[in-house]
Amino acid sequence: MKIALDAMGGDFAPDATIEGVKLAVEILREGDQIVLIGDRAIIEEQLSRKGVNSPVVEIVHADEVIGMDEHPTKAFTQKPNSSIAIGFQLLQHDKVQAFCSAGNTGAMHVGAMFSVKPCKGVLRPAIAGFAPRENGTFGVILDFGANADVKPEILEQFGELGSLYAQHVLGIEKPKVAIINMGEEEQKGTVVAQNAYQLLKKNTKVNFVGNIEGRDIFSDKSDVMICNGYTGNIILKMAESIYDLLHKRNISDPFFDNLNYEAVGGSPILGINGNVIIGHGVSSGLAIKNMLLLADKMAETNVHLKIRDAFGQ
Repeated sequence: MKIALDAMGGDFAPDATIEGVKLAVEILREGDQIVLIGDRAIIEEQLSRKGVNSPVVEIVHADEVIGMDEHPTKAFTQKPNSSIAIGFQLLQHDKVQAFCSAGNTGAMHVGAMFSVKPCKGVLRPAIAGFAPRENGTFGVILDFGANADVKPEILEQFGELGSLYAQHVLGIEKPKVAIINMGEEEQKGTVVAQNAYQLLKKNTKVNFVGNIEGRDIFSDKSDVMICNGYTGNIILKMAESIYDLLHKRNISDPFFDNLNYEAVGGSPILGINGNVIIGHGVSSGLAIKNMLLLADKMAETNVHLKIRDAFGQ
């Protein structure tokens, strides 16, 4: 497997990205390679400074960078030689099996939509996130911010996308799918949530278990939790704040430590023709390492092909 990484993406790049590579090369599976995209001279200097001299690391030069505050669509189209644009070119032409970046989130989403493109039949690709559960595993939440407003049909598809991911990447044989709502009763919530409930009740492709409330997110009541991107992003930021508050108070607990963004490393975009993972802008070396390992797992399971085949029927 070849996993591409935007070496210039993130607030602390390239120092943090190369540190993540250093950690990852020690535990990657035999035959895997990391393709670093960015300014060759800078990358080589960082690799040398950190003592990374591995045959599994390859460099593809990119002489432009999309800044974190640049307009995503304009920057992606006007900077074809940026590390993000070249990463998508490599993915589009099957020269790598996954592409990761902690750079401009909007540009990553634009690249996914206009380069590798959504799978046929997918109405709206979603950004997936992960919720730690009391039993030590993770549940999947989507959408985490790509689609602030959704229709019932899109929520239904989120259930299908998340179920396929949980099945093939997380190894859950029959994932339980639930709508994040303001009550467990069937008639609760917005009109969109109520209509999505009815669609999912009849959907034989998913194991729909009904509504869950916010207090159930970290339980094992469901494996896949669906909501609009507005709600999902609030949940994400709140979870991060809980970890930050505990960390400031020197409180450490295995469960709450998994609320740290570094624990998983990134958020996949599901429903596109390729494996794409978006990292946190402040990603550390540990987060980059875990993002690379997540990308490797997704590439190994060919989850994007499983999704494409499921929606192409």
